Formats: sequence, structure tokens, C-alpha cells
Amino acid sequence: MNVYEAIKARRTIRDFEDKPVDMGIIERIIDAGLKAPTNNHLRQWEFVIVNDKEERAKVLRVENMTSKDECEKMLDGFGMTDDVQRNMYREAMPRQRSMLYNSGCLILPFFKVREPLLQPSSLSSLNDFASIWCCIENMLLAAASEGILGVTRIPMEEESEHIKSVIGHPENYVMPCYIALGYPAKNAAIPTQKVIHAKDRIHFNSW
Repeated sequence: MNVYEAIKARRTIRDFEDKPVDMGIIERIIDAGLKAPTNNHLRQWEFVIVNDKEERAKVLRVENMTSKDECEKMLDGFGMTDDVQRNMYREAMPRQRSMLYNSGCLILPFFKVREPLLQPSSLSSLNDFASIWCCIENMLLAAASEGILGVTRIPMEEESEHIKSVIGHPENYVMPCYIALGYPAKNAAIPTQKVIHAKDRIHFNSW
């Protein structure tokens, strides 16, 4: 699969087949992540894999949103009016915990920070944060090339505190998201993706 095919194949799913992902494949996926560019050239990234279901249950302090009315109220509060965007959230909200718990592999990526992430002194202070997301996208593309899809979830503050207490990571490392990977279930919901053409977003010389 060439890079354009992998980009096309790389889709977010939240419904997984009950099948583990071989650790050899996971190592290849993480190795692809470690090929991503990094601002300081040190790639100060670490990965915690939580595949034991009992341990995964301890790590996850995430709940599914099962109330449709609550979901619609939240989307209204976000000011969402686009139907494609709203449908994406309608698919996602009831699966926030199950997508992480049922995945074939749950990866917790961490990156080293030089100053508090939410109190940057300048835009360049976010270089570490930007770099780890380059790593994560490399991993998702590598996974797609292996026939494996997945989803990310950025943790809420209380989730981050809980993970720190369970995993015991150093103070100067931050987990930007959960990465759930696996083989798509036969009935996996794949919401319609909004089509945006490059030519409609390109400007020349000025906006």
C-alpha cells in the first residue's frame, strides 16, 4: 500500500472485532511513529500498552454517553449546525468507553514537556505537543497499511490525573490521547466523511 492508499484507508472506527493485534505489528506501527519529525531531534516519546482487560478497566475512567437527548443538547451547546459533523458526534458519544476497552490494542503515548502544556510561554513552546501528533498520525497511517484502524481520544483533566495515579508516569511527561487500534468489526459504523477539496482551500499570495 503506497502512502496515498494508506491515507485514504486511514479512517476512524469505534467498533472492533474481538481479536488482538500481534505485538510484532504493534512494534512496526510504533517504529513508524518514531520516524516522525521532532523539534529537538530526541524523540522523547514513550508508549504504555494496556492489553490486559482487567488492567484496562483500571486505567479507563471514561463513560459512554447513552442519552440521545443529552447528546443533542451538547451538540446544540457547541453550536454545531452541520449535519455531517453532528452525525460524527452521534456515532462517537455512545462509544467513548467501549471503543477503548474493546480495541485490539490500547496504546497510551507520552511526550516530555519543558513547561506546562496548558500554560505555554510562546507558540514555539508547543513544539513538543505538535511533534507527538506527527508521531501519532504516522502510527495511524502505518496501522491502516496493516489493515488495522483505530481512534484517538483526548483525555479530560480528571482522566489524566487518574492515569497518572495508575500508570505512574513521570511528572514531566504528558499523555496527549488514547490510541485504540484493532480490526474493524463486520458491522463497524463508519460515518460519512465531509468532502473538502484542496482547490477550495488554497490561496495564492494573499488570503
